[in-house]
Amino acid sequence: MPPPLELASLPPVEQLLLIAAAAFLASTVAAVAGFGGSAILLPLLVPAFGARDAVLILTIVQLVGNVSRVVFNRHELVLPVVAWFSVGAVPFAVLGGIAFASAPLAVLTRLLGAFLIGVVAWRHLRPADAGALRMTLPRFALLGAVSSFVSALVGTIGPLLVPFFLAYGLVRGAYIGTEALSTVVIQVAKIGTYAGTAVMTPLSIVVGAALAPLMVVGSLFGKRVLNRLTDRVFVWIVEATMVVAGAAFLLGG
Repeated sequence: MPPPLELASLPPVEQLLLIAAAAFLASTVAAVAGFGGSAILLPLLVPAFGARDAVLILTIVQLVGNVSRVVFNRHELVLPVVAWFSVGAVPFAVLGGIAFASAPLAVLTRLLGAFLIGVVAWRHLRPADAGALRMTLPRFALLGAVSSFVSALVGTIGPLLVPFFLAYGLVRGAYIGTEALSTVVIQVAKIGTYAGTAVMTPLSIVVGAALAPLMVVGSLFGKRVLNRLTDRVFVWIVEATMVVAGAAFLLGG
């Protein structure tokens, strides 16, 4: 049985307030770009709670944030994409959750950073006769398998999904809602696995629940911003966020 939560295990109030503000900002950014929230929140969670609890807290708040984005974009969901994604996501999220305790995270994080920057560079520098990335529904099963395993290890995979969802033609609300629902599948499987392997702690549950309302409010605010963007500006924002997140992963991995 996990140890009871003690107030002494919590960081100072000013640090908690900073984390709360970051949670709102993270949810707003994710509601506009589809990802990037973890890059804002995780660097503050790790020094406050330690790496393991930080990943657990991040999983809980991401689940709440993604569910809210699904609700706010429910009329634009592309459910066949989610269905195929789930085929690969569920079993590999469980495997990744089991491997969570002993994986070498630094190398994997830096590879993810290089991948993000490389994708943006390829989208702009590829030869005119080089075919664009093509996605079919069955390929989302493979994407679900790879991304869910990585997510269970490093706590975030939103940037990894971006080029593939964009390549299928999803933009704005359709992209945000469909990607969010696909990610919810991963996070539910992860939380179930973390709980089953006894790594989920009372501290992570309490802090995650406390930050949850801020994730919902941030998602609502971000949805209003999203409705004002053109498709071209939306893609530009997503790519800029990919570069920033990729650089952060390379430097901080």
